[in-house]
Amino acid sequence: MEISSRRRRGPLRVKTSGLLLAAGILVSRPTFGQSPQGPVNITLDEAIQKAILHNHTLLAARTAIQQNVAQEVSANLRPNPQVNAFWGYLPLYHPEEGFLTYLHDSTEIDLGLSYLIERGHKRQSRLQAARDATAVTRSQVDDNERTLAFQVASLFINVQLAQSTLDVTQQNLKSFQNTVNISETRYQAGGISENDYLKVKLQLLQFQTDVQQAQLARVQALSDLRQQLGYESVPADYAVRGVFDYRPVLVTLPELEAAALQNRADLRAALRGIDAANSQHGLAKANGKQDVTFGGNYSHSSGSNTASLSVSVPLAIFDRNQGEIARTRVAIEQAQEQEKAARGQVLTDVRDAYEGLQTDDRVVQLYRSGYLETAQRNRDISEYAYQRGATSLLDFLDTERSYRATQLGYRQAVANYLTALEQLRQAVGSRSLP
Repeated sequence: MEISSRRRRGPLRVKTSGLLLAAGILVSRPTFGQSPQGPVNITLDEAIQKAILHNHTLLAARTAIQQNVAQEVSANLRPNPQVNAFWGYLPLYHPEEGFLTYLHDSTEIDLGLSYLIERGHKRQSRLQAARDATAVTRSQVDDNERTLAFQVASLFINVQLAQSTLDVTQQNLKSFQNTVNISETRYQAGGISENDYLKVKLQLLQFQTDVQQAQLARVQALSDLRQQLGYESVPADYAVRGVFDYRPVLVTLPELEAAALQNRADLRAALRGIDAANSQHGLAKANGKQDVTFGGNYSHSSGSNTASLSVSVPLAIFDRNQGEIARTRVAIEQAQEQEKAARGQVLTDVRDAYEGLQTDDRVVQLYRSGYLETAQRNRDISEYAYQRGATSLLDFLDTERSYRATQLGYRQAVANYLTALEQLRQAVGSRSLP
């Protein structure tokens, strides 16, 4: 009887355990529609996209496009017709012959309608000038995006440099802490003097300071980058991810110059500025045409009804908009010179960025040609020899300083190279180099 009772309770226990397991899974899973919480790590491309979507300065600049589009609507509007009405000689008291009779025989009513007809295609010229102005503004906003992408990339590299510097300073601190511990043991055993031990211990302060400065540089770099991304677009504890290392780029200067002339938004803005200047000149000539006003009038006076038509045209004797026509003609020349200056600036930017990249590339290659390995090996040998009393303290500390300077210098050289590469992308006007 006892065995059968246990067998009957077995399935119940299995079902209960299954229900508890399912409940635990449901509790542990995130609620539907909610993303699991975790650190936010963004890449360089994601950072640039966030900045383009959320940077407040760029969003403010984009409103200029909407304002120009609204001005297109205003430029395309036709003149409003004008209506005028006049009713005179109304009685202040009830006349003896009767109120209605007085209104019919003694008052005067005038109703008029007039409309201004624009000549010289003024409305079409205004609309074209407004559209050309919008095109210039669009290109200028695109150029703002180009500049913003470079700023974000530079700040992103600063974060990577700060993180890499923090890693190496922490490794240096850990390694030198071991040296301090060994020196303390040798001092207590009588292997070195107290003065030598204190020199080693004081040197530890430099490594601790390096770590603190690297931590501060990382926090500040992340804060500066967050401002460019749009302060609310990323949480305060976000981080960046990506390879911080040398990546060779094989490009030629003629290819870069040709690509820049095709891609640069500021050059497009200068070209469209010529179109805008031409449209303004056309509008000035259209405004020199005199408009015609047609009108009609109905009049009721002393019991009689009459109608009249009128045409009004200004005589273009003195004002024919000569000054504005002359000014806009000169403005075309100004826009053409600005386009030439912009074209020259594009080619100058590309050459400067290209030469800067080549120089930074050679500096990185110098470090990678053997200086990094030499500094590492020199440090290892000096540390090994010092721990066994085969070299002096001053030689060991000098080797430590050389190794530290070489490591930090290499990381700065990599950051300079990556920044120069971003500068070249900005000069070309595209993140995809030919």
